[in-house]
Amino acid sequence: MSPLCKYHRNNKYLAERFELFIGTHEITNAYTEMNDPFKQRELFEDQAKQKAAGDEEANFVDENFLTAIEYGLPPTGGFGMGIDRLTMYLTDNINIKEVILFPAMKPVDEEKKEDKKEEKKEEKKEEPKEEKKE
Repeated sequence: MSPLCKYHRNNKYLAERFELFIGTHEITNAYTEMNDPFKQRELFEDQAKQKAAGDEEANFVDENFLTAIEYGLPPTGGFGMGIDRLTMYLTDNINIKEVILFPAMKPVDEEKKEDKKEEKKEEKKEEPKEEKKE
C-alpha cells in the first residue's frame, strides 16, 4: 500500500488511488491522502522496518508530518502529472533523459567529469604569470 494513500471506504484491501497509463507509459499518479494520524504512523513505522531490512524504496517515519496532521488535515488529494512523461509519450521516446528540459539536469558520465577536472588543472598550470615591474 502506498504510505500516503487513504484506504478505500468499503474495502480495506484497496487504496483510494489511480494511475493513468497511455500505451504502457505512466502519465499520472493520483490518490486521496491519508489524514488519520494514527493510521499514518502505523504505515510510516512499517515503511521504516522495511527500510531497516534493506528496502531502498521504503521511507523513514516523518515526525514533522505526523505532528502536522495531528493538528488536523482536511480531506485532500494528490495528483501528479509529469510533463516529462507526457513529453516522452508525445515524442515517442522511451528514455526520460531524451526529454529533460534542462541539460544541466541530465546525468554526466563520471569519466567526463574527471576529464573536465584534469583539463581545468592543466589550464591553471599553463597560464603565464605576470611579472611585477618596479
